[in-house]
Amino acid sequence: MIKRKSNKNISIRRLIATVIIFVSIIIVAYFAERINDKSNDVQSDANVLSQITYSRLENIPEYSGEICVKINDNKPYFSESDYTTDAFENYSELDYLGRCGVAYANICKEIMPPEGDERGNISSVHPTGWKQAKFNGEYLYNRCHLIAHSLSDEDANKQNLITGTRYFNVQGMLPIERLVYEYIDKNANNHVLYRVTPIFKGENLLASGVEMEAYSVEDNGKGLSFNIFVYNVTPGANIDYTTGELLNN
Repeated sequence: MIKRKSNKNISIRRLIATVIIFVSIIIVAYFAERINDKSNDVQSDANVLSQITYSRLENIPEYSGEICVKINDNKPYFSESDYTTDAFENYSELDYLGRCGVAYANICKEIMPPEGDERGNISSVHPTGWKQAKFNGEYLYNRCHLIAHSLSDEDANKQNLITGTRYFNVQGMLPIERLVYEYIDKNANNHVLYRVTPIFKGENLLASGVEMEAYSVEDNGKGLSFNIFVYNVTPGANIDYTTGELLNN
C-alpha cells in the first residue's frame, strides 16, 4: 500500500508540474506578443516622424509618398517668452472664407477630458471643403480636430475642425497626437506647448495639410519637441483643393 500511495503522489506531482509548465508557456507567449505589439506601435509612431526635413514651410514640395515631413530640423518655433506652465487654449477666428486658423494650447491634465469622457457629436459642423465622397468604398473625409479631443476636451468647436482625409487624420495626425497624450500620461504634472496651423494655398477651401509643433516645458523639450508638416491627402485620390471635391469618383 505504501508503494501504491507513493506512485500516486508522484503521478499527481508530475501532473501539477506539467500544468505549471503549460501555463508558464502560455504566459510567456502572451507577454512576448504584447511586447511585440508594443514594439510595432512604437515603430508605427516612429515611421510617421519622417527623416526628411525642410528648412521652411515654403520649401515643402508636393506630396510624393511620405505622409509627413519635418520642418526646421524638427525644431518648433516657440521662444523662451512662450514657455509657461499656465493652462490655456486659443482658437483663431474663422477667416473671410470661413476657414480655420492657428489652434494653440498648453496641453496638460487641466484641459484634457476626464477619465472615461467620450467625445460629443460633431456632425453639426461643416468645415470648408466638406464635399464628402466615397473612395475605394470608404468615406474620404473626416472632421479633423486641430487639437484633438483627447488633448483638449473640445467637441463641435468650428474653430477647431477642418476637413481632412481619413488617411491624413488616422495615418498622419493621430500617431503624432498620441505622442503628446502619452507624454502627459507619463508626466501628469507637466505641460506641452502645442500649436497646429492649417495651411491653405491661396483661396483653397481644403487645407493642403497642417503644421504641428510641440515643446515640453518642464524638461526644456527633452521629453517632447517636434515641428512636423502632415499632408492632407489620400494616396490615389485626385482632389480639387479649391473646393474639396473628389475628381476621380
